[in-house]
Amino acid sequence: MRSLLALLAFLLLSGAAAPRDWTATVTRTPAGAYVLGNPQARVKLVEYASYTCPHCAAFARESDAVLKGRMIRSGSTSLEVRHFVRDRLDLAAAILARCTGPRGFFGASAAIYAAQEQWLARGMQFDQLNASQLALYSQADQLRAEAEGSGLTALVQARGLLPAATAACFDDDAATAQITAMTAAAPRDLPGTPTFFINGRIVPRTAAWAQLEPALRAAGAK
Repeated sequence: MRSLLALLAFLLLSGAAAPRDWTATVTRTPAGAYVLGNPQARVKLVEYASYTCPHCAAFARESDAVLKGRMIRSGSTSLEVRHFVRDRLDLAAAILARCTGPRGFFGASAAIYAAQEQWLARGMQFDQLNASQLALYSQADQLRAEAEGSGLTALVQARGLLPAATAACFDDDAATAQITAMTAAAPRDLPGTPTFFINGRIVPRTAAWAQLEPALRAAGAK
């Protein structure tokens, strides 16, 4: 007992630092993708994702505790998210998630996936009821209307995004073009979303966390 107390006292006096939490570190690639975790991580995971993809939402939910809570937190693994836009609602969601900036992107993405069933159903109904009117709008106004009609705007603004910032993001044509360019730059034979690469190599036939986790562990994720 005395030896344990002595050890604790030594650690306190020596100022031993707690392990770094790498989930607080977000960087941005030249192509505009956001990377969560240690930039020098041994295991570099890349995900091609779509906000309107149910499998992507399931992966976000199932992987969170281990992928972010352990592997990325420890510094052994990083996660780079590349947008693979499938439709107009998907693009609107990507604009809003990125509008929160590097520090807010991954939290906003998680919230969008968590509420996907609700806003996607509303968005599809809004699109059907307003298709002829939306066709008269500019791209920015179409995306803004889709985001508002689906409830996506309210969802992200509830996390602290201000209306003025939202408006500016939808009016930023260069930022929107960067998202669509990410889709255009994806491999031609990309099988769908989510698709994963570990250290530059595609993980075949994997859309669920149950299949991806063993591959990450084999690569050295801890």
